[in-house]
Amino acid sequence: MICTSCGVLVGVNDDTCYNCGRRNPGLWGFAPLLRSLGADLGLIPFIIGSCATIYVLTLVSSGGMMGQGSPLSVLGPNNRALLLFGESGAVPVFLYHRWWTVLSAGWLHAGLLHILFNMMALWQLGPVTAQFYGPGRTVIIYTAGAVAGFALSSCAAVFLPAFPFLHGSLFTVGASASISGLIGALMYYGRSTGSSLVRAEATRIVIMLVFYGFIMPNIDNYAHAGGFGGGYLAAMILNPMKPERGDHVLIAVICLAASLASIVVSVVTALP
Repeated sequence: MICTSCGVLVGVNDDTCYNCGRRNPGLWGFAPLLRSLGADLGLIPFIIGSCATIYVLTLVSSGGMMGQGSPLSVLGPNNRALLLFGESGAVPVFLYHRWWTVLSAGWLHAGLLHILFNMMALWQLGPVTAQFYGPGRTVIIYTAGAVAGFALSSCAAVFLPAFPFLHGSLFTVGASASISGLIGALMYYGRSTGSSLVRAEATRIVIMLVFYGFIMPNIDNYAHAGGFGGGYLAAMILNPMKPERGDHVLIAVICLAASLASIVVSVVTALP
């Protein structure tokens, strides 16, 4: 059997991997099945599928009254539906005290182009990050990016002065904060390992993200900046130079469960 962390041959029933020290490296014989799902263990397709499903649900909840603001919100749910499912921002967090929306907002999208661009970016960056950090740590970084990004954007709208193209948001959604967290993790990987290729690619993506943030309307640049910082800090703590542990996967499952639970809580508490 192949150890799920370092790739060294181990026994199916070995207690620990002799190379990296991971407990139960053969996963009771299920390691080949999990590896067949890819380096991300199917977690990235799960996130993409969940975002698409929730997008459809918000459209249904809109009752045909769809958003018509910026190009990114064309064929998107209306503001009431987004608020119902867990939209974040200064108003939900500070006025309605829906603090958990920093978790739920990353699963919501304002329009068809919005979700397409974000899911394409996640499809490209997610498996790469999983190759360097492992699937569990990738999900942790993804979640940390969302929390840090939406928290910064919400706080900036209340406590920081607004500048052209840089201001906090009263209402904000989208997976781009989490995706910025993956970019931050790739940047840290490039710097900590000395990989000039990864560092250069991450820098190119950051420059492109900043450029589009300045030329396109309604882009939450604070969420991107906070997501990048949250992902970078999480990557420092998780340390890509060490193999992924079993508890990382457990924490990742908790992150996913908490994120989806935050959407349920949003719907239940907003229905009245």
